[in-house]
Amino acid sequence: MRIIIAGLIGGIVLFVWGTIAHTMLPIGEMGMKLATNQEATVSAMQGAAQPGAGVYVLPGMSPEQYRDDATREAFVAKYKDSPSAFVVYDPSPNPIMSSMGPNLVKQFISDYFVALLAAWIMGLAAVSFGTRVAMGGAMGLLAWFAANVPYWNWYRFPMDFTVGAWLDYGLGLLIASVPMAWWLGRRR
Repeated sequence: MRIIIAGLIGGIVLFVWGTIAHTMLPIGEMGMKLATNQEATVSAMQGAAQPGAGVYVLPGMSPEQYRDDATREAFVAKYKDSPSAFVVYDPSPNPIMSSMGPNLVKQFISDYFVALLAAWIMGLAAVSFGTRVAMGGAMGLLAWFAANVPYWNWYRFPMDFTVGAWLDYGLGLLIASVPMAWWLGRRR
């Protein structure tokens, strides 16, 4: 039961930190930019995208094309000095435009499960308060290194976006670890 409560405490703290990071601080928008002509950009994606939602790397090539040496060499020669884009495209209407409620619920559930897993790991160790907090911070750093650093490396996500992701979630888990470690260290 103490792990479940520690996870709930941590989930609430993560959710509140995320709210602060995205509404009161510029952390949630670090590295994001707006297209100057949004209508033309959306129209171009509608015309170029395959049916359904997907992630597009521009310029890009299929695995079959990449395995063909001549095709790959021609592609590299053509686009070696070209800009690139990583686009998450969904042709269906964005429900956030009308109501963020369902997304906020999903975010809280996600935050709770992250904190619950962190509380379980922190609870396995018979260690001090400070060590548990450090464990939580290390888990946040691990998640950031595993997910966001490869995006920066391979897909050229901007450095400020990558740092913002650490401040948003990596730092968030460190902050959430403080009350979680306190709860887990209480005498029964």
